[in-house]
Amino acid sequence: HRSIKRRNSEFKGSETMVEEVDFKQWRDAGHVARRTLEGIKGEIVAGKTWNEVIDSAERFIRRHGGQAAFPVTISVNDIAAHYTTNHSEDPLEGLDREMIFQNGDLVKLDVGVHIKGALADNAMTIEVGNNGEHTEQIKASMEARDAAIEKMHPGTPWHEIGAMAEQVTKDAGFVPISNLCGHQMKRWNLHAGLSIPMYACGPNNPGFKGVVEEGGVYAIEPFNTTGKAGKIENVSPKGSSNILRVTGDVTIRKALSKGKLKPLGATMARYIEERYHTLPFAERWAYPLLEKPFPEESEESLVRKWNALIKKLTSIRFLEVYPALRDIDGGNVGQYEHTVLVTEGGPEILTVE
Repeated sequence: HRSIKRRNSEFKGSETMVEEVDFKQWRDAGHVARRTLEGIKGEIVAGKTWNEVIDSAERFIRRHGGQAAFPVTISVNDIAAHYTTNHSEDPLEGLDREMIFQNGDLVKLDVGVHIKGALADNAMTIEVGNNGEHTEQIKASMEARDAAIEKMHPGTPWHEIGAMAEQVTKDAGFVPISNLCGHQMKRWNLHAGLSIPMYACGPNNPGFKGVVEEGGVYAIEPFNTTGKAGKIENVSPKGSSNILRVTGDVTIRKALSKGKLKPLGATMARYIEERYHTLPFAERWAYPLLEKPFPEESEESLVRKWNALIKKLTSIRFLEVYPALRDIDGGNVGQYEHTVLVTEGGPEILTVE
């Protein structure tokens, strides 16, 4: 699995956190991200659509001085992460119900905010209604997050962070998801090359070497499940999340000069890059850009043109698209997440009100 919050070292705004002198923008982004979760969670009620909550959350972010660092995602029951609605609110592939909250749903609300590229990422899990069916799972996810954060002092090996998250999860009777990880963040870069284990990976796992570093900013997000395997899988088709990202690996000018893009395709690519840089963006954000050059086109024609554009931009690796993620056993998934700045004295949680 490749997270949508992956590394993009080519973007010029990226810089190491140890060089960051003033963390005010990071703290401000954290405040907005947390206020969004707290302000929107009450809207997740039976009868409301997923899209209504997503739209409300994204408007809340802008109203409070931030920009979405990635599309607000809603992941229900066995859907683990990375799902946002598209412009026409088409249902997720394989979903045998309407995208309307029902009593008993286990809902993950994941919100990212940036202020001039300074990032914050947080999530919570909510049960729809007051049945209390998922109380223990929700509590376990929150406590696993908090226990992992408590160990985040400079010099702590990453495998110890993961082991702590797993211990809390298993003690509560749930299974940690081992192929979803936390991640380091840098300015304009949601996944800055370092993945953080949220399970007991062991001290010799080659994917999780190193230690917690002072001055680093990290997203800590353990996932648990009622499934047995503790694994997630991609939901088909490839772009099922409705989330895309400019890779930063292909320049528009070069693609145009080599004949890989026609002028209109290059113009659309430039629009997208100028608006979203290399942060993930939603199909429903960018789709209306087609209405400018084709104001008289039908919806059916616009959809064909959009699909052709995305196919072209992904084929030349200007864009990448991402799948939604689902528990491999169909188990219910819980998640809690904070963004943490590591100081000399230990962890400072940035996603606080």
